[in-house]
Amino acid sequence: MDRQRISRLAHADHPIAAPLDDDSVRRLLARGVPHGDARVLDLGCGGGEWLLRALAEHPGLTAEGVDISEISLAHARETADRLGVRDRLVLHRQEAARFTAPHRFDLVLCVGATHAFGGLLATLAAAREHLAPGGRVLVGDGFWEGEPSAEAIEMLGDLTDLPTTLEQVVADGWTPVGGHVSTRGELDGYEWSWTGTLASWALDHPTDPDSAQALEAATTHRDGWLRVYRDALGFLCLVLRRTGD
Repeated sequence: MDRQRISRLAHADHPIAAPLDDDSVRRLLARGVPHGDARVLDLGCGGGEWLLRALAEHPGLTAEGVDISEISLAHARETADRLGVRDRLVLHRQEAARFTAPHRFDLVLCVGATHAFGGLLATLAAAREHLAPGGRVLVGDGFWEGEPSAEAIEMLGDLTDLPTTLEQVVADGWTPVGGHVSTRGELDGYEWSWTGTLASWALDHPTDPDSAQALEAATTHRDGWLRVYRDALGFLCLVLRRTGD
């Protein structure tokens, strides 16, 4: 069972692939979309949920999404058809770090997918290349909210604390114009949904050849969350403009 299918199954009940509730997503998009006819790009879009919500909210908006997972992109197409926004959505199956476009975008998103670029600052460097003058970036990444163990660092990478993260972003030439730090409820709710949805699928499909592996993946993920990083990891979303724009 490949990781892309595991992720698609695990996010069935929490289509935003990050620890954010619907109100937080709505507020971030309201801050990030600069006007109703904006052109929006999501690098590492997964099932396209951010784009779909923006398209539904703004009838003049157009959007493009980039992801390597065909199963997630197929889900995005099906949902876009159902919502009646398919004609304003273009999806690209390729590595986000290799994506190029002949035009710039008013909003560039990358929430929970900074690993595709090698970290937060590398993600912002890539986003800068796609950004129209006066445009905004909506980026989401982890930070250390508590003291991480060596195992947590090995599992999740060499993150920094919240003040240091903001200092690095500002020093890189960006000004925060909005943001959100996920609450404990959002963080726990996301993990319970991820593990519980995947485990439920496995139990509901006992004869599927992938059932045992899905249940094992849910158990392993839950143990890592509870034993390794639950008390250390936070999640931050920032809406950014280039300083001087």
